[in-house]
Amino acid sequence: MKIKTASVKIKAAGPADGLLDGQFTAYASVFGNEDSFGDTVVKGAFTDTLAEWAASGDSIPCLWGHDMQDPFSNIGSVVTAVEDDHGLLVTGQLDLEAPKAAQVYRLLKGRRVTQMSFAYDVIDGGPVTTDGNTTFELRTLKLYEVSVVPLGANQETEVLAVKAAVDALAADGMKVGRVLAAKHIDSLRSAQEAIGSVIAAAEADQEKASAAGTAKDEEPSGAKSEEPSPDVTADDLATQIRIKILERVSP
Repeated sequence: MKIKTASVKIKAAGPADGLLDGQFTAYASVFGNEDSFGDTVVKGAFTDTLAEWAASGDSIPCLWGHDMQDPFSNIGSVVTAVEDDHGLLVTGQLDLEAPKAAQVYRLLKGRRVTQMSFAYDVIDGGPVTTDGNTTFELRTLKLYEVSVVPLGANQETEVLAVKAAVDALAADGMKVGRVLAAKHIDSLRSAQEAIGSVIAAAEADQEKASAAGTAKDEEPSGAKSEEPSPDVTADDLATQIRIKILERVSP
């Protein structure tokens, strides 16, 4: 099961906007946009899976942060999900009687959370080259759930999040006649060190995997060697970076 994130505008409002209390609308996926992993979701990718969900009579779950373990993170369900020319447009209904769902709704209305993500499997996909640029088209997907997320695993989302944090620090500490506060410098330095340590660890793992693979190719027939550790994916790296930053950088 894989995860993709879209940094989109989430609309959460009252009856005056055509939404009931606790409802929100957002694009869980955007079509035709190559993401940082080289994938492009094409229109029609959700047609079959949406039909399957409709036939089942079940509701597509709406989770907080893809947390499938905690029942309280199942904060609501998808009321409608349709494909238009732009992407997968969903209307979600949050369970406002649940404290976590009510808090998420406040975050949405306050524009403190603005990203959606979805969990899926690839049923049909393949590489496509256009004007010398090759991307992996996601043509048919199986949708498991949609999530409201504070930060996405997508690398572009991470860059936007870091840029926003730096801009906020600059706005607060670099006013006319002032310099960046020492605490902000320490925070940025800690974040830089955290990212550097995660990247170094990932590179070391890749070198070990490469060396193990070479040793396996050179060993005599019948001999066994340790299997190389799996390569660190971009999702793994982004997640580790977020964890390191959260551990080292206090608000």
